[in-house]
Amino acid sequence: MLRSLYAGISGLRSHQTMLDVTGNNIANVNTTGFKASAVQFRDSLSQLVKNSTLPQSAAGGSNPAQVGLGVQVAGIGTNFAQGAAQSTGVPTDLMISGDGFFVVRKGGETLYTRNGAFSFDASARLEGADGSLVQGWTAVDGVIRPGQGVGDITLPVGTTLPATATTTANVTGNLPAETAIGEQLVRDVRVYDAEGASSMLRLTFTRTGGGWDVADGAGATASLAFIDGAQTGPASIVSNGIQVDLSAVTGFSDVSTVAFDTQNGEPAGTLVSYALSDDGSLVGTFSNGKTQVLARVALADFVNPGGLEKTGSSQYRPSVNSGQPTVGTAGADGFGGIVSGALEMSNVDLSQEFTNLIVAQRGFQANARIITTSDEVLQELTNLKR
Repeated sequence: MLRSLYAGISGLRSHQTMLDVTGNNIANVNTTGFKASAVQFRDSLSQLVKNSTLPQSAAGGSNPAQVGLGVQVAGIGTNFAQGAAQSTGVPTDLMISGDGFFVVRKGGETLYTRNGAFSFDASARLEGADGSLVQGWTAVDGVIRPGQGVGDITLPVGTTLPATATTTANVTGNLPAETAIGEQLVRDVRVYDAEGASSMLRLTFTRTGGGWDVADGAGATASLAFIDGAQTGPASIVSNGIQVDLSAVTGFSDVSTVAFDTQNGEPAGTLVSYALSDDGSLVGTFSNGKTQVLARVALADFVNPGGLEKTGSSQYRPSVNSGQPTVGTAGADGFGGIVSGALEMSNVDLSQEFTNLIVAQRGFQANARIITTSDEVLQELTNLKR
């Protein structure tokens, strides 16, 4: 009877743990990035009542006789299945679609989380709701350097993109072949010097008997000749140090589309907005219309995510059985992509959790019945002395 009493007590304790875990799952049904846990049971030690025997020539063998001593909690596993997406429209809200964890720094410790509810603090650092700082790589001139260590991600508010002087320009389109000799077409484009000051580069196309003459008004000239609408040779003109490529110009009839296509200069620009891309890149848009990568959010993955230790705030730290983190970029091999403007919801399945509540409750009741029944048997034994 004493064995059954202690077996019943172990059952009460184990099912109480199951109730605790299930209750915690239900409490976190709306926690961003939360991963549900589940309890696994195992039987406890068994007392050997009778040893097994070998088969004999005149008799068969016998199996061992054992009495179990109750139940234990074998482990509490974490379910890292993907949670549903919840669209928020906030650009700094990030969701990992696939495997991986965000890397955050909190109190000098590096932790890992699936909760991507981020925002910029007063110092323009990307942080979580609990103040943990999101880790990643800072770009230098729009480039993330290979082998660069991770650090805090900071939005460079007030940064200025330097001006770029125009050195090349392209002219494309068609010069109409039926144009009368002496007629002119004028085309211009805005260009920039090294300080970002703008000016107009103007080319004048004049019809000649052999084709077209091109002049910039400052003494630079070139001639274009065509056979069946195609240039007889590549042409260009250098105007105030700017190499203008004219090789793409054609000379067919009835079409007048000649125009400047591109030029490689730009004025200085200040940061006016930002966005986060699928690979976690923080891309800034500047007042001059240019975009540039400012930073990139880092992701980490583990050989055994189930071995991670929960630290609260939907964050985890590595344990001896999780393996060391592998840090990489979203979308690379082994890492999921990043969705901006959405959050990963809790993966708690309420229907399963309520079923687990019923199972745990009935298991607790059944083990309580073992104790009361054993107590009744002990009472009968003590009554024998009356």
